[in-house]
Amino acid sequence: MTPDAAAPAGDGAPTQLQWLRRQLRELGARPAHEHRVLRLWSQALPQDSGRRRLEDFMPARLRSALPQITATLASLARLHSRHPSQDGGERLLLNLFDGQTVESVLLPRGGLCVSSQVGCAVGCGFCMTGQGGLLRQLGSAEIVAQVALARTLRPVHKVVFMGMGEPAHNLDNVFDAIELLGTAGNVGHKNLVFSTVGDRRAFERLAQGVVRPALALSLHSVSAERRAALLPRAPRIDPAELLELGEVYARATGYPVQVQWALLDGVNDGPDEIDGLVRLLRGKYAVLNLIPYNNVDGLPFRRPPAERSAQMARTLHQRGVLTKLRQSAAQDVEGGCGQLRARHAAGAPLYWAPRTQPVAGSAA
Repeated sequence: MTPDAAAPAGDGAPTQLQWLRRQLRELGARPAHEHRVLRLWSQALPQDSGRRRLEDFMPARLRSALPQITATLASLARLHSRHPSQDGGERLLLNLFDGQTVESVLLPRGGLCVSSQVGCAVGCGFCMTGQGGLLRQLGSAEIVAQVALARTLRPVHKVVFMGMGEPAHNLDNVFDAIELLGTAGNVGHKNLVFSTVGDRRAFERLAQGVVRPALALSLHSVSAERRAALLPRAPRIDPAELLELGEVYARATGYPVQVQWALLDGVNDGPDEIDGLVRLLRGKYAVLNLIPYNNVDGLPFRRPPAERSAQMARTLHQRGVLTKLRQSAAQDVEGGCGQLRARHAAGAPLYWAPRTQPVAGSAA
């Protein structure tokens, strides 16, 4: 088993995890063995963990292949550099087996933000990831590998699909990874958060899954015209319809839909947007997350003043919209989504602060 063999599958081909399960079965694994291998890997535990000796219950062929399997899985995502933040978060730049890089973010209080693509096709005007377009999909094992790697650094009990890429554009691999994380990976279903700009195919798949994650909608404007300008290649779904689709799923699962709103100074923080949010969200099974923008060099958008952001949150809450003012993790290490990868690709310093921790042997 080699890293190339575990490359992302094309349309109609098995996902990485499906391919891995098939390989395990060819080595003599029964369902209990297959589950054990995937459980220990996804939870960052050694394959010889537990009281029972491998010799007492695992087929000899599978047992002898475990070192190679472990090495292959470890090669799917390797740590290139770490960027700790004063808020307890930590941005990670990861090397994939083919030389591409993606970002993960360790969040305060046991969360992890993972990437689902190298690049992104949506092209959000305020996001560095979208500036270079989509390079390739991440395979389902590469997604789980981000969690396994992060768990070698600290405990992870919540995984949000809010990193590089649009999860709805990589449905087979994302839902394959979600199913493993919500079963063998020991992550509670409500602690798996599928984030999307909105895609009808995603809502169909969400309702069919064995594991049903919480849902986050990247809204950013209640004006269809303004939202189309900010998210130029997102599906053209009216914000009211998008929220209706999300609320139907949220009520079916018992987890309120999370409405994500990147606060952009002078763009979507005015009275018109506040009035629109009240019309759209008051009385709905939803929570609004206002996230002041993480400034990106070379892009025209800026974070609003702190007091204006706080006032917007207070106003919305007073008018009946459950609102939380969030902060993008690790803002002090200038690692907004896609920024670390962009600096690495350009050969620029990843970050100026001495708290950056390059991994031994890396080119950070």
